Amino acid sequence: KQIAIIAKDTRLSGYTLEPALVSGLTSGGMHVFTFGPLPTNGLAMLTKSMKANMGIMITASHNPYYDNGLKLFGPDGMKLSDQIEKKIEKLIDAKNTKQLTNPKLLGRVKRLEDGNDKYIEILKKNFPSNFNLRGTKIVLDCGNGAGYIAAPKLLKKLGAKVISIGIKPNGFNINDKCGSTYPFKIQSAVKKYKAHVGISFDGDADRIIMCDEKGKIINGDQIIAMLARRWKMKKILKGGVIGTLMSNYGLENFLRTEKIKFFRTKVGDRYVKEKMKKFNFNLGGEQSG
Repeated sequence: KQIAIIAKDTRLSGYTLEPALVSGLTSGGMHVFTFGPLPTNGLAMLTKSMKANMGIMITASHNPYYDNGLKLFGPDGMKLSDQIEKKIEKLIDAKNTKQLTNPKLLGRVKRLEDGNDKYIEILKKNFPSNFNLRGTKIVLDCGNGAGYIAAPKLLKKLGAKVISIGIKPNGFNINDKCGSTYPFKIQSAVKKYKAHVGISFDGDADRIIMCDEKGKIINGDQIIAMLARRWKMKKILKGGVIGTLMSNYGLENFLRTEKIKFFRTKVGDRYVKEKMKKFNFNLGGEQSG
C-alpha cells in the first residue's frame, strides 16, 4: 500500500479540506496519516523519515485566513516539480475516476498526535549535544499559525527563555496583524520584554523575519549573509549560497568579498532547494525569509 501524510496550518477551512483529501486518497487505495497543525518543513521532513509516498500540506502560507491551498511533497521531502503538479491538475480537471479502487482495497486513515514531537527531535539532531540557549531571551511571534506548538517547545527544550505571542489560533486570526508580514509586533515585543532577539513566522512557519535586541529588522538576505560567513569560518559551508532573482545586490556583493560563491534562481523556495540539490550546496534562501 502507498502512504500519504497530511498536515495543515490553523485556518478553519483546513478542517473541511482535510477530510475531502482523505476521502479521495483512501478511495484511490492509499493509507493516510493525518497530523493536524504542523509547520510545512516538519511535514516535508516527516514525509522522508516515515518513508511516505507523498506529503500534503494544507496551507495558504502568509495569506489571509479565507485563502487556502495545497503544497505537495514527494518521498524525498522535496516539493513536486511544476511538471508533475501540472499533470495532477490535468487529472483533477478531467474528473478521472479510473484510479478509484475496489471497495475491498480502500485505504485506511489514522490520526497521529506526535507530529510536532517527531519534528522537534529531527531538528534537535542538527545541534551538537552540548549546545544550549541558556541565558538567551527570545520573543516568538508564531502568527497564530502552524508553528504555534513546535517553535516555543523547541527553543524551551534548548534552554532559552521564551516569550510567545501569536499562539492562540481560532481559525480566523492566522497572519492577522501578526507574524512575518507584520514585523512591527515582534519589534515592539522585543523592546518591551528586553529580549536578545525576536523571531516571527508566517502562517505555515516556513519563513522567518527576525529583529535584534534594539528592534531592528533582520531580513532573509541578512540572515543568509550571517550564516554563510559563520558556516565558512566553521568549515561547514558546502560550495556556496543559492539566492533568487529578488536577492539584494548587497548580499551578492558581501558574499563576493567573503569569497563565497553565489548563484541565483527563480523566486520560490522550491527552485532554491532544487538548485541547492543540483550543486550540492547546503545554504540557500530568499529575502522574504
